[in-house]
Amino acid sequence: MSARLDYNAVNPQGTRALAGLQQYVDHSGLERSLIDLVNVRVSQINGCAYCIRLHTEEAVARGESHRRLHLLRVWAEGPFSARERAALRWAEAVTAVNHAHPSDDAYAEARAQFDDQDLVALTYAAIAMNAWNRLAIAFRKPDPALAG
Repeated sequence: MSARLDYNAVNPQGTRALAGLQQYVDHSGLERSLIDLVNVRVSQINGCAYCIRLHTEEAVARGESHRRLHLLRVWAEGPFSARERAALRWAEAVTAVNHAHPSDDAYAEARAQFDDQDLVALTYAAIAMNAWNRLAIAFRKPDPALAG
């Protein structure tokens, strides 16, 4: 698959705006490891090879285990804390709004683990990753690391 166009070259203002949202998420106070898990899981759901590769490598570089990353697709059965499970469930619900709106159960689980500030930040983390995925997928962002 070949790239379509370089969205950043066409409109760097849009990329800067999205980068501002990402900067908020990165400095929101959420654990970096939690943001990494959300980034990888949302990218798995959306099928964004570029983002899966990038955020998996970043997570490993920051100390995340290969074992947990291999089990991320089945996080409900994997070695994840209650807080991580709640975050992943919420991120999945936010990502899949085209299938169903986030359930009261997913919201209650997230509320039990996150205060108001962190729940909003977690929601923005999922939103930001979904936006990056959609840009990369729509414009077929090339990833030199995946080139044959």
